[in-house]
Amino acid sequence: MNGNPGPSAVRIALVLPDMLGTYGDRGNVAVLAERLRLRGIGSEVVEINAGEFVPADCDLYMLGGGEDVAQLVAVRHLRQQGTLVQAARRGAVVLAVCAGMQILGTSFVGSDGVAHGGLGLLDVNTRPMPKRAIGELVVRPDPAFGDELLTGFENHGGCTYLGQDARPLGAVLAGVGNGVNGVEGAVQGRVIGTYLHGPCLARNPAFADRLLAMVTGTELAPLSIPEVDALRTERLRAAGVR
Repeated sequence: MNGNPGPSAVRIALVLPDMLGTYGDRGNVAVLAERLRLRGIGSEVVEINAGEFVPADCDLYMLGGGEDVAQLVAVRHLRQQGTLVQAARRGAVVLAVCAGMQILGTSFVGSDGVAHGGLGLLDVNTRPMPKRAIGELVVRPDPAFGDELLTGFENHGGCTYLGQDARPLGAVLAGVGNGVNGVEGAVQGRVIGTYLHGPCLARNPAFADRLLAMVTGTELAPLSIPEVDALRTERLRAAGVR
């Protein structure tokens, strides 16, 4: 637990980074906490590892990517406790990346070829792709998440199908994304799934601020961080998008 908690501090939960932390997605939490600090808003980061209890009273929940075996262990852990589902249903914001998104869906097929039930927070199901998706991914987001292109790196073998209760995070401009219908990610209420690594929020400051605005109830003025702008420009160029 760290940060500068206060009476109105934003509580950010990093869920099972020891199982869902293969691709550096814990950096998303660091980005959120720093962007709050730069605005004079306190934060409290709660890290929950295997065998520990997931609190139901945090404001934001972050899940990352992981390998197949860890993914199966993680979904069993979260289903047994039930607190992440409780938090999402009371209105907490959840960002789940890659394996994290698949876990929040209705089902996913593991490396054992068996369909495993997810937490059901996203109306999506994931099946294996014929060829793994690896490389830069650029997405034009749903207008609810602004007009700044989303950039990241994908590394997954899942084809994710959206049901009627979920909408895409955005349209794929470069890369694979969900692998069907030219879309990427899933949004259902205040639960968001994506295949964007990077970490995602380090590459996409406007997206990070949108998540914080959902929690604080206040639109946040942009921060001027030239290094982030330079990173975005370089990564978009690498993906062939300008």
